[in-house]
Amino acid sequence: MLPQDRVTFDSLYGLEIVEESPNLMRAQVAVTEKVRQPFGLVHGGVFAAVGEALASIGTTLAVLDGGNVGVGMSNHTTFVRPILEGTIHAEARPRHRGRTTWLWDVDITDDAGRTCALGRVTIAVRPRA
Repeated sequence: MLPQDRVTFDSLYGLEIVEESPNLMRAQVAVTEKVRQPFGLVHGGVFAAVGEALASIGTTLAVLDGGNVGVGMSNHTTFVRPILEGTIHAEARPRHRGRTTWLWDVDITDDAGRTCALGRVTIAVRPRA
């Protein structure tokens, strides 16, 4: 439903959408050198970017038919445990679906299923340009 043939920020760090709907968004990112910070850990910005991407896409899937899109308004990510290798797994679910804003909770886990980051992302619903 959304354009997949453009080079975007999400494609630069390797975001792969696994499941997409207004009710559940799932994605993964392979851990490579391009997503690590200088000390070998996955950069926290990657976790925040994944959360915002999932929340924006999920909201847009719900509001696009009404001529709107979802865009990031607020993004708060708490880092719990580092990821050093393997795959980043992310799952996002909406907590609030308003006319002008949506609120999403994002869980980021490692290959062992351990919680590594928790996100809360607010998405603004705006007219499509």
